[in-house]
Amino acid sequence: MTDLLTRDEWLRRAAVPVARTRLWIDGDFVDAASGKTFECVGPRDGATFARVAEGDAADVDRAVAAARRSFEAGVWREAAPAHRKAVMLRWAQLIREHAHELALLETLNVGKPISDSVKVDVEYAATNVQWYAETIDKMYGEVAPVPRDSLTIVEREPLGVVGAVVPWNYPLIISSWKVGAALAAGNSVVLKPAEQSPLSALLFAELATRAGLPDGCFNVVTGFGPTAGAALGRHADVDKLAFTGSTEVGKYFLRYAAESNGKPVSLELGGKTPHVVLRDCPDLDAAASAIAWGVFYNSGQTCHAGTRLVVDRTIEDELLERISGVAAGLQPGDPLEPTTTMGTIVDRVQLERVLGYIESGRAEGADVHLGGRQAHPVQGGCYVEPTVFRNVRPGMRIEREEIFGPVLASVAVDDVDAAVRIANDTPYGLGAAVWTRDLSRAHKVARALRAGTVWVNTFDRSSIVTPFGGFKQSGTGRDRSMHSIEGYTNLKTTWIQL
Repeated sequence: MTDLLTRDEWLRRAAVPVARTRLWIDGDFVDAASGKTFECVGPRDGATFARVAEGDAADVDRAVAAARRSFEAGVWREAAPAHRKAVMLRWAQLIREHAHELALLETLNVGKPISDSVKVDVEYAATNVQWYAETIDKMYGEVAPVPRDSLTIVEREPLGVVGAVVPWNYPLIISSWKVGAALAAGNSVVLKPAEQSPLSALLFAELATRAGLPDGCFNVVTGFGPTAGAALGRHADVDKLAFTGSTEVGKYFLRYAAESNGKPVSLELGGKTPHVVLRDCPDLDAAASAIAWGVFYNSGQTCHAGTRLVVDRTIEDELLERISGVAAGLQPGDPLEPTTTMGTIVDRVQLERVLGYIESGRAEGADVHLGGRQAHPVQGGCYVEPTVFRNVRPGMRIEREEIFGPVLASVAVDDVDAAVRIANDTPYGLGAAVWTRDLSRAHKVARALRAGTVWVNTFDRSSIVTPFGGFKQSGTGRDRSMHSIEGYTNLKTTWIQL
């Protein structure tokens, strides 16, 4: 594990101008065709610390053309599996060797605690790339059971050029899911990071080239959603779109695909994850810890954050007090202080959105049990206290809508049927949890909950080997696991008459 530096050392490094701020196309850094740049404003203190190339449709054209040339030339897709595996393993190692640099970029961009950036985001990105590398020489085709006078081979082939659009809450981790899977399958990729978090993607791509990935196989166009993102979505020479972000924007990408070449689209979208805590919860301390960390970690800016507590009325008071106790150790602090456990909201726009939801909860009659205010550990920054509402009624905005901030809404119920009904009464279906000591009840409730992942007596346990994605308006397709690689391939049947 990479050692953490002191706050003073992180501050010293943060004062050095950012080295990589241009687009990464065809194996090199280039200016945007327009020459435009945009500001990177750090949520830690509200200061501008870099200017980044503002890519648009012309730059997407360049990146897609580079990706298409590399794909058609076969420099990556036709390379021996052992070679492609070795390149991606070297890439994973380089990510680890540049952990401090990548982590600092992540923290400066989005304000997450530097300890999380080093130990979680960068390490998980390296682990994900390593795992996808290991899949390359373990993917087999099939021989179909046809009549004996024929031989029919079924193989998976790469789709071609993949456009990947990733959000700002876990830039490196989610990029490693999409780019790792797409490259393992033999595709070329154009990545559009969120405008709030463009910097780590540029180093991430450069390290891939240093590891031996051929030029043009992985390109990064920084810029804004309505220009660069839409251009990538509408591009007729892109063969697949992979998007993670809000449900609202995800629907745009479905439209972009329909307006262009009908390309397949995989979407990982919003969430409103319920914790269903029944009266026979086996360990209230464990539940309180999991619930608090599950909604306050990353300042609540997690798509599957457990933002709804659907709890048996008889244990609500005790559970909320224990959650408050855990939250006492999860207070906003300077993201560059290694002991900080909770950082910032990503920017001023999102800060106002979160505070607006807190005010709407009060206005609709819910009671603030904990927090509910803006915090100021570093002046000029975007910080919100861990917040818990009780006396929340189903249908309130804080119970119904995705806030994407450190806000938990507690709804008290009287029986299991009511808990399941309320838990499912949402347009989202990304995750859910159930807490009970009754194994049979756990199975029944887990089956009844409409979500892509259901945790039982735990929360947010995950692995690269398990698929991640949602039901309903939380999206389609899956990240992680071998199932994600399938999404970047087409099945080809070759029928040979003997």
